[in-house]
Amino acid sequence: MIQLKNILTAERTYIMDLGSSKKRAIQSISHEIAKNCTQLNENHIFDHLIAREKLGSTGFGMGVAMPHCRLDNCDKVIGSFFKLSDPVDFDALDSQKVDLIFVLLVPTEAANEHLQTLAAIAEKFSQADFLSALRDCNDSSKIFELLSN
Repeated sequence: MIQLKNILTAERTYIMDLGSSKKRAIQSISHEIAKNCTQLNENHIFDHLIAREKLGSTGFGMGVAMPHCRLDNCDKVIGSFFKLSDPVDFDALDSQKVDLIFVLLVPTEAANEHLQTLAAIAEKFSQADFLSALRDCNDSSKIFELLSN
């Protein structure tokens, strides 16, 4: 079982606004992750996340999105979490704007791990009590604790 504490860090847990559109949000996400993970290129992250979004929205409902992609210059699974005070239209299945975003970047060759990790994240983020706790928390270190347990 994949545990979020193995792929997420406190430094990649944010409370911030990302912009007014999905594209702008993904640009901001790419920028923040590249600042924290210097081996990754911001434009490379952005291009791959946008390419994945063109296949279908990663907004899966209840105000949650899980943008994800595989990257050839990524050497381990990397998670990042963003809590937004100003929700973004992510073309979610239920048409709700998104205020909780979990980003997943995986090495190109890690297809199986990619799917297992996505399933574990989706399961955790489909729990109403968990989502409520995240939304009630306004401290990024406490959000990281919630995500890590």
